[in-house]
Amino acid sequence: MFKKILVPVDGSEGSWRALEHAVALGEKFESQIEVVNVIQPYNNAALLAVPLDHNTVKQGNSELEKIGDKVLEMAEEKMAKYPHKVEYSIEVGHPSERIIAFAKKAECDAIVLGSRGLSGIAEFFLGSVSSKVAQYAGVPVLIVK
Repeated sequence: MFKKILVPVDGSEGSWRALEHAVALGEKFESQIEVVNVIQPYNNAALLAVPLDHNTVKQGNSELEKIGDKVLEMAEEKMAKYPHKVEYSIEVGHPSERIIAFAKKAECDAIVLGSRGLSGIAEFFLGSVSSKVAQYAGVPVLIVK
């Protein structure tokens, strides 16, 4: 039923709980699991009012990539005993858009994600990533609290 499950992780407790649920689901259906970390570029529109030079933006993005790599390393440790195939990826862009696009591109059958990530108050005003993914994804979405 679920041959390929996408699990976005950001290092939050919610994303690790989602990974645990994806593992349980994946073991039942012998699924491949796609673990993705989405980094939002430092030079997005919300920062236009802040005077930043190009080097500061470039340095900020490389720091975000290092954090993304660390999150994926943590995910690899947690997935060490998973008996089926696991792929790890970093995507750059708006989290909900990248998650939906990745699920489509990778032909995932389901998405399992935490109800709240690390993004904080900005998501309160913009609508949560999990809500947008659930609304616009073309596959079943399991939101883990």
